[in-house]
Amino acid sequence: MPFTFNWRLWEYISTEDWILIGYSLAILLGFHLLRKIFTKYIFYFLLKLVNNKKTDVLKQILEAYEKPLRWLFVIIGLYFAVKVFPFLKAEDIDFIYKPGLIILISWGLYNLSSTSSLFFMKLNDGVGFEVDQILIPFLSKALRVVIIAITISIIFESLGYNVAGFVAGLGLGGLAFALAAQEVIKNLFGGVVIVTEKPFTLGDWIATGSVEGVVEDISFRSTVVRTFAQALVTVPNATLSNEAITNWSKMGKRQITFNLGVEYSTPKEKLETVVERIRGLLQNHDEIHQETIFVTFDQYNDSSLNIFLYFFTKTTDWGEYLKAKQDINFKIMDILEEEGVSVAFPSRTVYMDNGNATITNKEED
Repeated sequence: MPFTFNWRLWEYISTEDWILIGYSLAILLGFHLLRKIFTKYIFYFLLKLVNNKKTDVLKQILEAYEKPLRWLFVIIGLYFAVKVFPFLKAEDIDFIYKPGLIILISWGLYNLSSTSSLFFMKLNDGVGFEVDQILIPFLSKALRVVIIAITISIIFESLGYNVAGFVAGLGLGGLAFALAAQEVIKNLFGGVVIVTEKPFTLGDWIATGSVEGVVEDISFRSTVVRTFAQALVTVPNATLSNEAITNWSKMGKRQITFNLGVEYSTPKEKLETVVERIRGLLQNHDEIHQETIFVTFDQYNDSSLNIFLYFFTKTTDWGEYLKAKQDINFKIMDILEEEGVSVAFPSRTVYMDNGNATITNKEED
């Protein structure tokens, strides 16, 4: 049946009611204008007022509540407009404005929790409680979940629902839920283990049995690692917490070790001089860590006399490490050239016995 409007209904609306309807519309329009003025002038004036380092917290609070405050004008305007509107009562909109206010407050807290790193830094400065960088995003996500859960429970309570009874009822299906969510729970506890033991932090270069790269993020379920091929790998926390983790970023120094083989024809005095000069080179090099330096005539190899080198660079950065290693190699070449010592290479000896040739290969280790 098509809808037909009964024009005679207008006859029952009195002049006073029309005036109240006009007041109601004027209130809505007025709060809409207030919202525009607040957004364009007042809010940005307050933002500039607190835009300095001493009031970073106030600035972040204002930014977090910018959109909720805009909607606050809408809810307040709607509330007062309904109070004036002749055919509705304020109680008729309780189910809107009460949950609406709760949502706006929670919305601001939710936005604020994403910048909780500032509060942790203030906590570090104020009471000396150190918060690891990997803990900050984890706590931020946990805080957001708590805010959402509390908001939902308060809204249902404000609407007259028995939240306590609902939560108690969930206990009946708790076993089934736990069985279905075993992997989720494993990953959650794996994340807790990673955060508490702190085998790495954000930005660290790690290597495990399943992935190698730089840690970018950690959540309740997984850890995100960017490989050196620039691919993003998401590893479940349960898997990562059960693997051996090598944190290359925690290196205090970087190792260089190799064998330098010189020819067997090198005189003993020359060999001693080369060893001493290379040791002196390392002991006076700005990029070499002075705690551990070994340069020794190590062994008689098949086709060479081996000088063993074992030392560390001060830098752990891969690029700087390669530059230091290259510089050392070039300077060792200069020492060998100045001392007239040649580097050995794999040789082949041919023995002639009654016209039969026997070939013996000698390979350098």
